[in-house]
Amino acid sequence: MSISLDELRNGLDLDKDLVFPEKPSHPEMRESTSIWMFDETGAFGFPRMGVEAEAASWDNRLFQANFAFADGRILNGAGRGAPPSPLGPDGRPTVLGAGAIRFQCIEPFRRWSMLFDGPAIDGHVSQQIARTLDPNRRTHVRLEAEMIMQTPAWIQATDEKNATLEDNLMGLGYRFEHLFRAEGIFHVDGKARPFKGTGLRIHRQSIRRLEGFYGHCWQSALFPDGSAFGFITYPPKPDGTETYNEGYLYRNGRMWKAKAAKAPWLRRIVPAGDDVSLELESELGRTRIEGRTTLSTFRVGNPDIGGLNLQQSGVLYRWDDQTAYGMIERSSHESLTTLG
Repeated sequence: MSISLDELRNGLDLDKDLVFPEKPSHPEMRESTSIWMFDETGAFGFPRMGVEAEAASWDNRLFQANFAFADGRILNGAGRGAPPSPLGPDGRPTVLGAGAIRFQCIEPFRRWSMLFDGPAIDGHVSQQIARTLDPNRRTHVRLEAEMIMQTPAWIQATDEKNATLEDNLMGLGYRFEHLFRAEGIFHVDGKARPFKGTGLRIHRQSIRRLEGFYGHCWQSALFPDGSAFGFITYPPKPDGTETYNEGYLYRNGRMWKAKAAKAPWLRRIVPAGDDVSLELESELGRTRIEGRTTLSTFRVGNPDIGGLNLQQSGVLYRWDDQTAYGMIERSSHESLTTLG
């Protein structure tokens, strides 16, 4: 089913999918684009490739590049680097990059491309979990892909005037997501691996403060018939108070607002096979989507984000009679998680 540009932008102006042409005046403002992308066969995936361009470090930006294989091999190409010019061939601000990674908006809300070309730490997910990766063991990787958006922009509520603490953690400004289909070439170990797949793209221009952040669960996937889902939620507070919980279901060309009725909080640090099934509540009733982790990457013990353990991974999802590879990102304090 084709989707029009008006549906894709979901009320947003076209320039909302362009990038800042120059450094923002507010030191906490950031421009961020990231993707999660998975080969349709499940052989490999890229559980978050992204750029965080913060005004305070505008010329030395943080970037992330995760590569994962079905056998547990991982490559980590994260680092900091200088930006390219934000101006594309047509003179518009369509380019966002840092060091080895570059994103470009080809057609706002419809087509983006990305390129990573650089070194990455080479190891196994078990070494990530044990924190024994050898930073000197590196492999050159090149990934190029073009993405065609398939779902309306899912726009989180981030209005500064009415924001709650949880909304603040999502970012003061704006943030939206699209699910896409992609084609690309993954160059590694001297081989070029053409692939087709699906994934998630996030575009954010916001101030994001992490004070008080204590965990989250974020999942999404696009299925063969075009159906899709996505949600983000935070754990309930100790007193039982409800926290941020927002999502959607997309079926037959319509997007339904939803909330997570059951979310798979991070409790076990395991390389693959963890049950991450979920349930979403909407006007359609309660929708159950089954899932098992694969293509996993981890950061274990993160003092910079309050001792949270973080998982960024692929998931093989099943919704009724369809299956698809999608994403999960979730975090919990290390006191709430076990290894294995």
